[in-house]
Amino acid sequence: MGAVTLRVGDLDAMIRYYRDGVTLELLSHDGPTAVLGRGSTPIVILEHAPELRHASPRDAGLFHTAILFDTREALATAIYSVASKHPGTFTGSADHLVSEAFYFTDPEGNGVELYFDRDRSQWSWVHGTVEMATLQLDPNAYLREHLTEGGADAAASGAGLGDAVVGHVHLAVGDVASAREFYVERLGFATTAAMGDQALFVSAGGYHHHMAMNTWNSRGAGRRGLALGLGKVEIVVPGADDLGALGERMSHFRVATRDDGRSLAFDDPWANLVEVRAAG
Repeated sequence: MGAVTLRVGDLDAMIRYYRDGVTLELLSHDGPTAVLGRGSTPIVILEHAPELRHASPRDAGLFHTAILFDTREALATAIYSVASKHPGTFTGSADHLVSEAFYFTDPEGNGVELYFDRDRSQWSWVHGTVEMATLQLDPNAYLREHLTEGGADAAASGAGLGDAVVGHVHLAVGDVASAREFYVERLGFATTAAMGDQALFVSAGGYHHHMAMNTWNSRGAGRRGLALGLGKVEIVVPGADDLGALGERMSHFRVATRDDGRSLAFDDPWANLVEVRAAG
């Protein structure tokens, strides 16, 4: 997964949240657009759009952007930083068997997951379905075990540890059947888990999930109007041949695409913009 673009009403406040709280680095800030990430990897792109209003919580759109950290120490540092500087934004935590996850809501209501993956050798697969659960995970106990003195010092200074990437993106959609038809049958992801007509988890390359779609708040939602929140989801494929094959696939299914020679962009059934580009 590539960067997630968010349209925001208060650019300065959102930069502070993702930089000083989540411990991302401000990679660039050019007028109304700020790019935050780690090293040379963009994670969140903020686009200032103060003329827009917030969508209804019942609308389709972003459920959360999930940021994957490379060590438990790095994750604990980020959790401690957000909890210290934005204590009202923590919403929960869970052991999902494949991962350890902590949930927040940014100042404009966008969901944020900070997580660490267990080693793939510890994931359990049965007939192509990965075993996931939602088990209790005590955030204070997690910090006691994994927050180091160096991590606490880094968090206090607004810095982070290690590498981080967008691990997966979770969307709010109107119905799971349409999500499966679009993201699996048309786009080509493989289903890795499902919760009846409530949620669908999909991936490529044997990951537990690169994307998920649920109807928990948005059942029956139609196409989105222009509003604050999700602007774009970016997917990265290995090479130009993969991008070309995807273009042919989408053409076969009569999905309207915008091709600029470097990427393919298209809307899902709820007008969530997806852009696919080749790596490199």
